[in-house]
Amino acid sequence: MAAPVQELSTRRRWWLIGRGLLRAFATATVMVALYYVLPLDRHSDGFVVLELTLAIVLFITVSTWQVRAILRSRYPGIRGIQALAVITPLFLLLFAATYFIMSQDDPATFTERLSRSDAIYFTVTLFSTVGFGDITPQQETARLLVTSQMLLDLVILGLGLQAILGAVKRGRASSDDGSDTDA
Repeated sequence: MAAPVQELSTRRRWWLIGRGLLRAFATATVMVALYYVLPLDRHSDGFVVLELTLAIVLFITVSTWQVRAILRSRYPGIRGIQALAVITPLFLLLFAATYFIMSQDDPATFTERLSRSDAIYFTVTLFSTVGFGDITPQQETARLLVTSQMLLDLVILGLGLQAILGAVKRGRASSDDGSDTDA
């Protein structure tokens, strides 16, 4: 049975935290690299709907897998941080890809044609609720998608964090009961 994180030596605790952060950073880096290299600039309107549907299914699948990984982990708190570091960039990149595709398909969709970096910028400003206003949706479809993202942002921040924190608590309780899996 694994010792609780509080009972580990400082060196071991920092090693586990560092390893977790390194995993999270590596995963986020791979996701961002894929976002920049995938051929997203030659698709039709029908593809945008398919892409967004597949993206939502992917996001739900990854989120479910992350919660299960927390529940099975020896150190659910550390695993919870890793989960957030995977789920958050995935969510943002899925919307950024959708906005990028929409902008490439019809440059009038937003106030300006979005590069991949512009799409990430726009997505993060929506997620953070800053909404600078320098890039705005100009077409009804884009406005509806942006509205959907704003609502999903609230759901992710509320229910998503609640699910991860709940999984950490349940994982800690089951670790105390003797389950023994890796962080």
